[in-house]
Amino acid sequence: MRDTDTFVTYHKALMELSHDTGFVGQRRHLKLEALTALCGRLLEVERVSVWAFPPERDRITCETLYDRRGLSNQHGTCTSSPRNGDLSPVSLFKSDHPNYFEAIVTERVIAVNDARTDPRTASFKADYLSAVGVHSMLDTPVFEGSRLSGVVCLEACHPRTWSLPELSFAVAIADTVSLINTHEGWMNSKRALDYITRYDTLTGLANMDSLRDRVAHLADKIKRRRSGSLALIWIDVDRLKAINDGLGPQAGDSVIAEIGNRLKNLRLEGKDVLARIGGDEFALLIRNRPRAASLEDAALHIQDAIRQPIRVAGQSLSVSASLGICHLPEDCEQPQELLRGAEAAMYHAKHLGRAQATVFDSAIQISAQSRFALERELRAAINNRELDVFYQPILDRSGDRMVSMEALVRWNHPSRGWLSPIEFLDIARGGSLMYALGECVLRRVCEDWQQADAAGLELPVISVNLSAEQVLAAELPDRIIDLCAEHQMPVSALQFEVTEDSIQGDFNTLACVLERLVAAGAELAIDDFGTGYSSLARLKSLPFSRIKIDRSFINQLPGDEDDCAITLSILGLARGLGLMVVAEGVETPAHEQWLVEQGCDFLQGYLYSRPLPFPELIDRFFHHHPVPDLSPK
Repeated sequence: MRDTDTFVTYHKALMELSHDTGFVGQRRHLKLEALTALCGRLLEVERVSVWAFPPERDRITCETLYDRRGLSNQHGTCTSSPRNGDLSPVSLFKSDHPNYFEAIVTERVIAVNDARTDPRTASFKADYLSAVGVHSMLDTPVFEGSRLSGVVCLEACHPRTWSLPELSFAVAIADTVSLINTHEGWMNSKRALDYITRYDTLTGLANMDSLRDRVAHLADKIKRRRSGSLALIWIDVDRLKAINDGLGPQAGDSVIAEIGNRLKNLRLEGKDVLARIGGDEFALLIRNRPRAASLEDAALHIQDAIRQPIRVAGQSLSVSASLGICHLPEDCEQPQELLRGAEAAMYHAKHLGRAQATVFDSAIQISAQSRFALERELRAAINNRELDVFYQPILDRSGDRMVSMEALVRWNHPSRGWLSPIEFLDIARGGSLMYALGECVLRRVCEDWQQADAAGLELPVISVNLSAEQVLAAELPDRIIDLCAEHQMPVSALQFEVTEDSIQGDFNTLACVLERLVAAGAELAIDDFGTGYSSLARLKSLPFSRIKIDRSFINQLPGDEDDCAITLSILGLARGLGLMVVAEGVETPAHEQWLVEQGCDFLQGYLYSRPLPFPELIDRFFHHHPVPDLSPK
């Protein structure tokens, strides 16, 4: 047969095999067995095998062997002793065969008539070629994408000169294996990506995206069939933040992982999907259980499972959870309404005192609608820059000279009037609006400073609060520098206040953000000191220059011995760390006198001034200057 006819015959057989629907649907190892068997039969070669490199390429290991001499096609094994049927996996090491490994990388195709004498393969003679009875070899490379991942090896037990059609066919077999490997690698990557995007890495449970899709699918079935029901139980672990603050985030992760495992193993009738939908939140979807009593029983089982002591960091922790329950189609018709209803019921349970379960009803619906409406309005107010900033003076210990002033956000709601932060910060946090809100406040501070500067007024340092969402954003320093430059304001005109709870996140990111702010010229203060958990090691390692004592410790001074002791310890700690101290909530002359006597550096509170709109602040504290029109434009 002419070479051309042989070439066509070989490649036609390979095409028929590779396009066969049975072959396409097979697993990888069965495809390799079929390809090596085809190659062995057509080329009348005693042995055809597929070998794989590990990532470090220090060895090559046989995956699949076809042997025409009587041994069956084997997956994952090669034989080094065919006469006794030894099917142990064979690995050949680069350190023993350097010439072969260099040749397969540089020459790609290795075709040898006598493998025992060829310098590229002679090193195999002692422990491989003689044992197997190989005389001639033809090796072609296999790839996964662009990475060399293995070899297809043809081995003849008699002298053989490889023809051009045989060389071409061996390369085609190797290329087919390469396509299989590349597709397999792509599928593995896709599965890994699907897992990352669809499942929670800490607990292995479904995430919010998976839950939404499942709820939408089941809700659609109920609508089409006009039968069936769903119940969603929203589970919020109570006071996980206290565990994170007291024992560290690793302890909190251990608690969440244990609770996830307990919920996963909980046997409940109708249980469909369990998801982790937030840092301390889970959701359990239950099908076809419309009776309220049965769901109440399920809620009790869930709470009992969570309530069992959890051993973490050598301590036995008691944990509870607040649950919200919503039904479809009884309480709502749309999948998103089911999620929102269960969440709203959970918030209601928390307001009732935690460790309770609440079923969604019309009263909760009205409250939830109000909350969601307020979130929507707050988002619009932030986007439209409609929030206001009031300023409260911070004075030296004489109580006469303003040394700085704190910027405090206010919202003049169109129907509710002036709202203080306590009335909408929780909404902002729940709606992931804290970063945007913080930037809105900072922009307004820069605008006020710019107007005062244009009027010839020299303002003291302005203190601005940063949320946890801001201080853990690596881009924050650049954003602040850009905003200041936009308003021709030096960064040194700002001081940033960070609460204790905000410095419990990733230390490397946190330290980098804070150090860059200080390098740009800003000062830093710890706000509400004494109400959270902050290790001295962190305080000492971060570039703070001030501590602000929380107002809760000032209220009862000097009559309350405990508050006096706590305040004195904070003052002593600050002196030891070389930090200045600001006392918040100074409202009486007795507060002032005691704090001054104890060496407190700065004072802030209603004794001196309530927070004021910027024009009022200017009018009151800069009255010796001509008062410009500084009303919001």
